[in-house]
Amino acid sequence: MEEFEASASAQKTKSIYISTVFGLAMVLLMVGLLGLILVHANNLSRYVKENIVLNIFVDESAHEPDVLELQKQLESNVMVKQTQYVTKELAAMHLKKDLGEDFVKFLGYNPLSGSLDVYLKADYANNASIEKFKASLLKNPLIKEVKYQQSLVDDMNNNITSISLVILAFAAIFVVVSVALINNTIRLAIYSQRFLIKSMQLVGATKTFIRKPFIIYGIWHGLLGGLIAIIILMGTLYFAQVQIPDLVVLQNYTEFGLIFLGVIGLGVFISGFSTYLAVNRFLRLKIYQLYR
Repeated sequence: MEEFEASASAQKTKSIYISTVFGLAMVLLMVGLLGLILVHANNLSRYVKENIVLNIFVDESAHEPDVLELQKQLESNVMVKQTQYVTKELAAMHLKKDLGEDFVKFLGYNPLSGSLDVYLKADYANNASIEKFKASLLKNPLIKEVKYQQSLVDDMNNNITSISLVILAFAAIFVVVSVALINNTIRLAIYSQRFLIKSMQLVGATKTFIRKPFIIYGIWHGLLGGLIAIIILMGTLYFAQVQIPDLVVLQNYTEFGLIFLGVIGLGVFISGFSTYLAVNRFLRLKIYQLYR
């Protein structure tokens, strides 16, 4: 009979720990998904900003070597990510493709000017920085005009700021809720072991001796939960990339690695710390309080 009760107790304990691990895994999965959303949103913001183009029109009398030298100077600027030289002929070819007819043949000459398309780094893709950059460019005698979509830059930055604040607020709330859920899951698991904890204490075991195996198990459960969450996250990323191939331009595997490490670290820390607090709580209880 005693062997049966011991076996039943062991099975119950095992099922509790399994449910704890999967509960941790699901919470950590949601944290990881939120992290991936934040990374993709940040990379999308950077991608959009770095695709704003400044059209720098050069003087018609400028020689190509001078324009190429200007291009090199622009590329060395800390604000510039990349440049592209668009010759008069290339500009005419693009416009002809857009119009669907040969306007050069109709006019008898090419009225377009050569230009440099300049793409700025994301940190400088705002009207204040662009206006300063534009003013410095117009001092160059080779540059006739600088054009960009000012209203688009304003709208883009305002929308990105608003969306970022909403996502960050949601992330903060979600992390707090996740920590609370993991803590409650751990406390329920330790609750089933309250009599064992008190028995060890009654036979003279020190608090450190009692806590140690529970904390080790808590850390182990956090690690397992984190690994399960990471496996599911990797599957989700693969599925998303298959369904939306263009997502590859927003993916940064270094950032993904940091998120995965963060998920494991969060699982281990919260699980271990929550176990420590839960065991301490039952160590402080009187025997009659264990039945409440």
